[in-house]
Amino acid sequence: QVQLVESGGGLVQPGDSLTLSCTASGTIYSSDRVFWYRQVPGKEREFVASVKWRDNIKVYGDSVKGRFTIYRDAAKNTVDLEMNSLKPEDAGVYYCNVNSVWGQGTRVAVSS
Repeated sequence: QVQLVESGGGLVQPGDSLTLSCTASGTIYSSDRVFWYRQVPGKEREFVASVKWRDNIKVYGDSVKGRFTIYRDAAKNTVDLEMNSLKPEDAGVYYCNVNSVWGQGTRVAVSS
């Protein structure tokens, strides 16, 4: 079974950029879709972006369209989330997901 480890979180100021990485150990199958979600306390987990492993088709949540970009590197088994023009409402714990497997999350804080 695949295992996922997120990294790259931190504290940034509004308008800054940050790139998160999701590193997978094990096999991601061509039919799989890899997701990024985020969550803040008291709220449901929110879909951020996803990428289909086979054909690299990407989908974004409405709140991040035009600011975030998801990249997959099949050779490295990684899925990065490039986040630009960050807003305070982008803060939260970001999780990587494939099928029923979740990483431990990486925290993003956006504050001046």
